[in-house]
Amino acid sequence: MKLKPLADRVVIKQVEAEEKTKGGIILTSQAKEKPQEAVVIAVGPGAIADGKTVPMQVKVNDRVIYSKYAGTEVKVDGEELIVVKESDILAIVE
Repeated sequence: MKLKPLADRVVIKQVEAEEKTKGGIILTSQAKEKPQEAVVIAVGPGAIADGKTVPMQVKVNDRVIYSKYAGTEVKVDGEELIVVKESDILAIVE
């Protein structure tokens, strides 16, 4: 199955959480904080404003930072993905 987001929606996949702290302490799965960094998997065509399509600022394979409680989690072919609005993406990591 393939997801094709509509309007200004973006499909992202979270990057893995850190296994260790900077001090070298190994974290259990319960102690790990949910990462807010993700990779863009699919991008919608853009929102429509005043009858014109507004182009998206993110593209596939961009690494992004998104709002902590943003989006809807979905499972596609055993892979956990999140569908967010482009406005929930805070920054592109370069």
